[in-house]
Amino acid sequence: MRLLLAYQPPYDWPAMLGFLSARAVVGMEAIVDGVYSRSIGLNGVHGTFSIKPVAGDALQVTLDFPDAAAVPEIVARLRRMFDLDADLPTIHRPLKTDPLMARLIAERPGLRVPGAWDGLELAIRAVLGQQITVSAAIRLAGKLVAQYGQPLASVLPGITSVFPEAAVLAVADLATLGMPKTRGRTLSGVAQALLDDPLLFEPGREGGVARLLALNGIGDWTAQYIALRQLRQLRQLREMDAFPSGDVGLIKALVALEGERVTARELSARAQDWRPFRGYAAQLLWTSLSRMD
Repeated sequence: MRLLLAYQPPYDWPAMLGFLSARAVVGMEAIVDGVYSRSIGLNGVHGTFSIKPVAGDALQVTLDFPDAAAVPEIVARLRRMFDLDADLPTIHRPLKTDPLMARLIAERPGLRVPGAWDGLELAIRAVLGQQITVSAAIRLAGKLVAQYGQPLASVLPGITSVFPEAAVLAVADLATLGMPKTRGRTLSGVAQALLDDPLLFEPGREGGVARLLALNGIGDWTAQYIALRQLRQLRQLREMDAFPSGDVGLIKALVALEGERVTARELSARAQDWRPFRGYAAQLLWTSLSRMD
């Protein structure tokens, strides 16, 4: 099945693809010739999709999923994952009052905030990334998918597994993958929390960050990161304003751009000027840093 997902231009597909490519998990995601592909699971049913830009201000999706009734939910998830409903002129207007943000927006006017296919997957990957590099976290995620994910017969090269279900991760000894035992317990605890509250990662639900902070091993950075990429809804500004102020990458980006040392507290104070769209300010900063590497 082929679908067209329209958006209001501009759209910075190279930046979106670069973000996803740097975090692609072996066996679950692949990028070939500018096309992003991955396995997906929904309500116990598994399949795949591939997505790429086409003419006419749209992304083309090739969907292989056996349950046709799930298509509306899949489309909603894809629109959120690829931030297709962002009203960039409205978002940019308050950000441009800061000269730095105005410059970054001029450089990448179509930059979006990458979302996530699934809240559990995002949360697990965020916890795996605590205090280690992105590449190390991706390797751990690949081991997790290979050991606990479900095999998938797919015609897409490199797509062989689906991300593990919450019920599997809740009882698994994940420390055996090569991480501290406390982190393994946090991962299993997140999965159990989703089993206890199936709406834990529901976008737009009241008090999303507070619910995440109540979980053992989830600090402010992790909660804000999950909120930014999963919990936001364009009709509700709370999580569009999520901002992990202690993020090392954000601090490095601001230092590189302005040439002065800055602390997490100073970054947080500076970011008050970027409300209510601090999440988009964070993505602009992260992307500027990736261009310097």
